[in-house]
Amino acid sequence: MSRIRLGLLTAFLVLVADQVTKTWAIGFMAAHGPGLVPVAPILDLVALWNAGISYGLFPQGETGRWVLVAIKVVAALAFALWLTRAQRPAEALGLGLLIGGALGNAVDRVVYGAVFDFISLHAGGYRWYVFNVADIAVVGGVGLLLYDAFFGRASKTPPSPTPMRSQSEAEREP
Repeated sequence: MSRIRLGLLTAFLVLVADQVTKTWAIGFMAAHGPGLVPVAPILDLVALWNAGISYGLFPQGETGRWVLVAIKVVAALAFALWLTRAQRPAEALGLGLLIGGALGNAVDRVVYGAVFDFISLHAGGYRWYVFNVADIAVVGGVGLLLYDAFFGRASKTPPSPTPMRSQSEAEREP
């Protein structure tokens, strides 16, 4: 499978998984009422609409909503352009995760006006931020790209040396 296909397939699968889980969670939470729904000792479901940027910071009005949609779409297009130049499968997979995650949360902003978060992890009295599948994909994509940058094949291969030319050879070239 080509790297571009791998990245685009990953983006598509993330987008579908994100929207399917959000649709399911919205219906599930509507049936169970507001509040936390315990699922496992470290996992609860909760309905949270994020109208702001990360973690609900800086809540946006209608103009901000569309600015954030535009930023996510531009980011997804920039990652897609990068994908066309991806050298390794891990790089393509990481970019696909970023594209799918960005588009998943952009769809929420277009359809609902805010991003729907519903996964709440906790342990030892500490609760992490509430998030969704798109958020997991973005974090995973960044992590995979960092891993690839530090430990990928390219980082272990020294650049090929350019042959030295003498002064007389350089002067003879047109």
